[in-house]
Amino acid sequence: MKKSTRTLSTVGMLITLGIVYGDIGTSPLYVMNAILVQSGKHSLAATAPIMLGSISLIFWTLMLITTIKYILLAMRADNRHEGGIFALYALVRPQAKWLIVPALIGGAALLADGTLTPAVTVTSAIEGLKGQTLGPLHFSAGQGWVLLVVTGILLGLFLVQRFGTERIGWSFGPMMFIWFSFIGLVGLHNLWTYPAILKALSPTYAITFLMSPLNKQGIFILGSVFLATTGAEALYSDMGQVGKQNIYGTWPFVYVTLMLSYLGQGAWVIRHAEQVLATEGINPFYAMVPTAWRLFAIVIATVAAIIASQALITGSYTLVHEAIGLKLLPRLRIKFPGKVKSQLYVGAVNWLLCAVTLSVVWYFRTSSHMEAAYGLAITMTMLMTTLLLHAFLVQKHHPVLAKIYVVSFGLLESLFLLASLAKFVHGGYVTLLITVVILTVMVFWYYGNLRRDAYLENTEDVSLLDFLPQLTALSHDDQIPSFATNLVFISKVTPDYQIKRAIIYSILDQQPKRAAVYWFVTVNETDTPYECSYSVNTLGTHNVMDVQLYLGFKKPQRLNVYLRQIVNDLLEEGILTDQTPRYSSMPNRQVGNFKFIMLNQQFQDLGAQENIPIDDLILIGGRLLLQRISLSPQRWYGLGFSDVVEERVPLFIGQAPDRTLKRRV
Repeated sequence: MKKSTRTLSTVGMLITLGIVYGDIGTSPLYVMNAILVQSGKHSLAATAPIMLGSISLIFWTLMLITTIKYILLAMRADNRHEGGIFALYALVRPQAKWLIVPALIGGAALLADGTLTPAVTVTSAIEGLKGQTLGPLHFSAGQGWVLLVVTGILLGLFLVQRFGTERIGWSFGPMMFIWFSFIGLVGLHNLWTYPAILKALSPTYAITFLMSPLNKQGIFILGSVFLATTGAEALYSDMGQVGKQNIYGTWPFVYVTLMLSYLGQGAWVIRHAEQVLATEGINPFYAMVPTAWRLFAIVIATVAAIIASQALITGSYTLVHEAIGLKLLPRLRIKFPGKVKSQLYVGAVNWLLCAVTLSVVWYFRTSSHMEAAYGLAITMTMLMTTLLLHAFLVQKHHPVLAKIYVVSFGLLESLFLLASLAKFVHGGYVTLLITVVILTVMVFWYYGNLRRDAYLENTEDVSLLDFLPQLTALSHDDQIPSFATNLVFISKVTPDYQIKRAIIYSILDQQPKRAAVYWFVTVNETDTPYECSYSVNTLGTHNVMDVQLYLGFKKPQRLNVYLRQIVNDLLEEGILTDQTPRYSSMPNRQVGNFKFIMLNQQFQDLGAQENIPIDDLILIGGRLLLQRISLSPQRWYGLGFSDVVEERVPLFIGQAPDRTLKRRV
């Protein structure tokens, strides 16, 4: 995204409408319908109190969770303009190690619950055609053709992701502006016929309705009300693409139009209570639209649903990319099909999301069944975000505000979580199952890496300084054939120049590797999203370089590009001697060839390790299984077309002798 779109501007706000509000903006398609289904049949006299109470709950849910928590509080917790639960975790993780727990749970739940967003929005939009006669076309009331159309739309949407959607994305803003204007005007048209519905803006109606005998569901009615604010977490995650100022500028317009739609639907239900009670499966969103506008309503609703689905899909890519950068997920192939940094494509995520979403469509079949399962996992994400935001407020030295915040929003969202638990038996188990699967992958990868690294840290390190004379002598030893001009090892060098013995062993002992320059590159993943910087320590030589590379968690790790630039910089500064090759097809080439050595340190036999606790064996074993589906280090570091040598070395160099071995006489 260009920088100009991050600052407050008409263009920036228009783009924000298309990127940020797809999920929350399509909620009027199904929220009131879900409330009617959950409320069941009542008498005509009960219709008005139920509508007033339900709309009051929607208004104050949007006010408290979306406006106060996310717009006013969460968006202050930006990591160099980036938002979302993983960006927030990156900010607060120095405070306490346990904060990884809410980050893992919240991220897994957000990815899992998102599989329902495309399914429920597109299905709700297409179902508006059921039973309609539009000119010569008549659509039956059956669900079979709806499933086929929804499948075609979603499959097409997932298919185009690999080509990039930059040009399409620019049209999303105007389309969503039309959508919000339309639902606001239609809502106002119906509100005008029953202005008494405005009383629902008073919080007394929300509280009274929760305790009223008319509310047969009790607090569980909040499970349907919560659907009105499910896009709030996505709003926070998309902050980095559009800038918080544009969200501040557009939210009042979005909030007003959403509430006009809900108020209009409530007014229509009250005025047509007999029809609502007598008709099964009536959706007040479409029912309140005048007949002459019905076709346009269905078309624009379908477009809005597609935009919402697109936002969810690209948001999932971003979330996975951030998780990989924080070492919470295995490395996956990431492509950048567009010309903007924020646009990326993760093929594995795209097709997994496609398979799960289509499975959800055919498993639940109707939008009402999807609504019954929707929102359970996202309440967990919001609760986890609350815990992380509490840590952020403490970090900013606002302890009193932090306590007030965590108690008030913790209780409120716990209430929504409790209310949503009723959805478990109605299909919520599907998203929870997906959450558990994603969480299991994250746990094995993150904690498996921690335990593996702990054993690697216990292996013998040596000082790089002690081997400088040998490395310098080897570099100038003409009796040994040249192995490479620039020999690169990607491995951590500590501030006191400690390095793994396996690296020195590889250079000097296995087969002496003569090179003009030895590069020891440490890749430091920073909490700053797009940082890209480096430092070089020559160690007093011209042939041994300690490079510290600093890359943000959203920055692609193209090591061959970065290292070539570093070499050019050092040649211009006269730190490196000339590397101009004698033979080359490229005129004016000054940099010699590179060879990258990847050391794959492994346990000799994981199952035979008697001194490793069983829980460590399980975590490390799970991590090794996941490694098989992740990108290899050379492809992850952008070295797919570079000269890479992989050397498998034991975790412990030099095995202790087995004293049980005896020589036969």
